[in-house]
Amino acid sequence: MDDSRESPSGAGAPPRKLVPPPALCGFLLLLALVFVGSYAVGASAGPVAPGMHSSTSGGGNDDGGGGGMGGMHGGDGG
Repeated sequence: MDDSRESPSGAGAPPRKLVPPPALCGFLLLLALVFVGSYAVGASAGPVAPGMHSSTSGGGNDDGGGGGMGGMHGGDGG
């Protein structure tokens, strides 16, 4: 038998540093690259609906009640 082999958990072995596995580092790098890429695409595309503005004065829809739920003001039941 070969007795010259040392076990990795022997008393003479130096303590291992706490290093994350390479797969985790690669995943975090890929996640960061996807985030940066999606942010760049979103910034270059601009706003989704440029004509929409937030109404801070309490105003409603300015579409004249022609579409959506703008014409529903009360429950007449009729």
